[in-house]
Amino acid sequence: MTILCVRFQLPPMYEAALPGLLGLLEEFTPVVEALPPDGALADLRGAERYFGRDALELASVIRVRALARHGVDCVIGAGPGPMLARMALRDARPGATGVVPGDPAGIAEFLAGRPVSALPGVGTATARTLGEYGLDTLDRVAAAPLSTLQRLIGAKAGRELREKAAGVDRGRVVPNAVSRSLTTERSFGIDELDPARHRKALLSAAEEIGARLRAVEKVCRTLTLTVRYADRSSTTRGRTLKEPTAHSAALTGAAYGLYEALGLQRARVRALVLRAEGLTSADRASYQLAFDSVDEKVRRIEEVADRARARFGPRAVMPGTLAA
Repeated sequence: MTILCVRFQLPPMYEAALPGLLGLLEEFTPVVEALPPDGALADLRGAERYFGRDALELASVIRVRALARHGVDCVIGAGPGPMLARMALRDARPGATGVVPGDPAGIAEFLAGRPVSALPGVGTATARTLGEYGLDTLDRVAAAPLSTLQRLIGAKAGRELREKAAGVDRGRVVPNAVSRSLTTERSFGIDELDPARHRKALLSAAEEIGARLRAVEKVCRTLTLTVRYADRSSTTRGRTLKEPTAHSAALTGAAYGLYEALGLQRARVRALVLRAEGLTSADRASYQLAFDSVDEKVRRIEEVADRARARFGPRAVMPGTLAA
C-alpha cells in the first residue's frame, strides 16, 4: 500500500485552502497530484523507506497535521496503485483509512462482488451495456473472455476494463499544480431534487468559469462535473471538449451534457462542482470557423458583457434565467 488518495473535508467554497494542504502532503513526498476541488493522490514509496513507517502510519500523521494546522479533517484511501486507492477511499470514513491489500489474493477479495460502476472511469452507459449481458460485477468481468468485452465496448476499452477488473492498476501519480484548473461550486440551501434548479446552477457555474477563463486569457480542454448528494457520496464525470474554449455557451452545453449523462432521477443533490482543466493560453488555441454568423455574434456580445461586468460588477450582465 504505497499510494494514498486523500479527500479533505473542506467547507463549501473553500478551495483556496487546498494549496496549503497539498504543501502538507509534500512534506512527505514530492510526488503529489492535485485532484481539485478537495483531493489529492500521493505516492509514498520513497517516504515509507525514508521515515521507516508504512503508508497507514503516515496516513494517520497526515490526518493529525491537517486537523492541527488547518482545522480540516480528511478521508484517506490506501492501495498499491492510484485506481485502487481511489476505490479504497469510497469505503473510508473520517478517522479510519480505507485499505486495499497489496497481495493479489487480497486485491481479488476486495474487488469481488463490487459493481462495475465502482471502477473509476466507468460510466452509466458502459455499466448498463455490460449489465445487459450479466457482467454486472467486477469478478464476472474479470472472468469474461476478452473477445466478449471487446465486442461489447471496443477493443481498447475492453482490454483496459478487464485488466482493471482483475486488479491490474497501471496508473501512476503525476505531480501537477492546482493552478492548472479552475473550479466553482454551487451549493443548495436544502437537498435539491428539482432538475430545473440543477440546470440553473450549472448555467451559473458555467458562466462564472467562462468569465474567469477569459479574464486570465485561458481556455480549457476538459470539463469535469462533480455531484454531491445528501448522504455525502458524490459522482464525478469528465468530458474532453471538441476544442479548447472559454466560451460560456460551449461550457454550458458541455455541463448540461455531463449532467444528463448521469441519468439522475429524483436525486437529492447537495452541491454541484464544475471544474475546467487542461488550461492553456488563449492565444495558442484555435477554434473552428463556421459559416453561420450567429456564433460570431454571440462571442462579440460576450466580449461586451465581460467589459460591462468588469466596470459595473459581476451581476451587471447575466442570462435572463439567472436574473429571474
